[in-house]
Amino acid sequence: MGKVALEGIEFHAYHGVYPEETVLGNRFTLDLELETDFKEAMLHDNLEGTVDYFKLYQIIKARMDIKVKLLEHLGHLIVQDILDAYPETKQVRLTLKKHHPSLGGLVDFSSVQIQYPEDYR
Repeated sequence: MGKVALEGIEFHAYHGVYPEETVLGNRFTLDLELETDFKEAMLHDNLEGTVDYFKLYQIIKARMDIKVKLLEHLGHLIVQDILDAYPETKQVRLTLKKHHPSLGGLVDFSSVQIQYPEDYR
């Protein structure tokens, strides 16, 4: 077993409960860590033996392009998309941050953390 990670992925997207969030958008940062068996890739230098970073990014980007209201829901959908693409994945940890959320005061981030399988029991 090993871990594959993408950290600090940034998007400008249009998620939120309030109308201005879906029009103006906001900056989002995502950190992702997957636990999987990549022994084949280690031994044989073969991409098919691991998780493809480019494909992971494309999965996340495609989901970020679809407006939703809640970070919790968005994170869940991203995890599900990853598990659909890589069913052999043993564990997923995702942190999703919205920069400077509209809360009426100064806040750097609002965020959610999702962990599969723990959050799915």
